[in-house]
Amino acid sequence: MELIDKYFPDLTAVQREKFGQMGELYEYWNARVNVISRQDIDTLYERHILHSLGIAKVQEFKPGTNLLDVGTGGGFPGIPLAIMFPDAQFHLVDSIGKKIRVVQEIVDALKLENVRAEQVRAERLEDSYEFVVSRAVTRMAPFVGWVKKNISRNSFHERRNGILYLKGGDLAEELSEIREKAQIYELSSFFGEEFFETKKVVYVPL
Repeated sequence: MELIDKYFPDLTAVQREKFGQMGELYEYWNARVNVISRQDIDTLYERHILHSLGIAKVQEFKPGTNLLDVGTGGGFPGIPLAIMFPDAQFHLVDSIGKKIRVVQEIVDALKLENVRAEQVRAERLEDSYEFVVSRAVTRMAPFVGWVKKNISRNSFHERRNGILYLKGGDLAEELSEIREKAQIYELSSFFGEEFFETKKVVYVPL
């Protein structure tokens, strides 16, 4: 929790409480259903929660924003972002039912009324969203193909609607495969821990 306070010192008491509860909840549920790697439970706040909040350093979501988290797995980046932006609406999807069941349990325990979790493939979704968030579920070209149809034409942020994608490593070749001009934000600009040295947020306007 100290890590979250370090980089987000202006959290409300409610937000701090919810972030504080996440450690115990994930320890409990991950022992029953493996939604994140066993060794990562010890670094949950750095490698999952703070990593997810890297998107919040790049983009603030206004009240009424609709967001889709594709391939949410154990609820990342959607759950930390939903705590950070309680007036935005989050739809967390994954094709694996047992992961979505764990996500739903954690959402219920945290009393997150702005989160909907669903077992469904992104390609089948018909709803519209201002932003799609995700954490390295596949290469960017097929990902853009899955979600382009779901990006709302109603843009009310300074930044155009699109994808905010957590990725690592050298992305030049991968991003050359898409037509859209991506912007890359180095998470090492925001967070000092070694883990973030190669981590990035990729923004693709759609």
